[in-house]
Amino acid sequence: MMVVGIRRPRYCGDVGLFVEQDCVGTQSRIQRDQTEIGEGGKMSEQGAVAAVVTTKQESRQKPKRQPRYSVVLWDDDDHSYEYVVLMMRQLFGLAFEAGFGIAKEVDASGRVVCLTTTKEHAELKRDQIHSFGKDILIARCKGSMTATIEPMPE
Repeated sequence: MMVVGIRRPRYCGDVGLFVEQDCVGTQSRIQRDQTEIGEGGKMSEQGAVAAVVTTKQESRQKPKRQPRYSVVLWDDDDHSYEYVVLMMRQLFGLAFEAGFGIAKEVDASGRVVCLTTTKEHAELKRDQIHSFGKDILIARCKGSMTATIEPMPE
């Protein structure tokens, strides 16, 4: 079987242009492509369009996004606003005002979404909340706050 080189246009994503590229194929591939090659060994417009359309369709495929999960902090009477603000600053890197807003929201509604992220990251943040420790400002406090993760609707 003889190896023959032909030139075909292809889309180069690095530069954003259609460029000619040497393609090496077997004799059977060359015979298959004879319908696309016109007189004088040049590719017909039909063959060029077919090559371009195939390449563009392949580049449109986007990777599937991971499902999103929310970290939900639940209210209880055994933790102070200061505890929640400190926890939000240390675990989530939030400013004092944002942490205080979360503390007010969890106190008013009974729950608050702290973060929406991937499942693994949400599990990590939930576990960090559970291991944050007890509130030393309230004597009856026996442990950390309760947090859960919930899948976001798609």
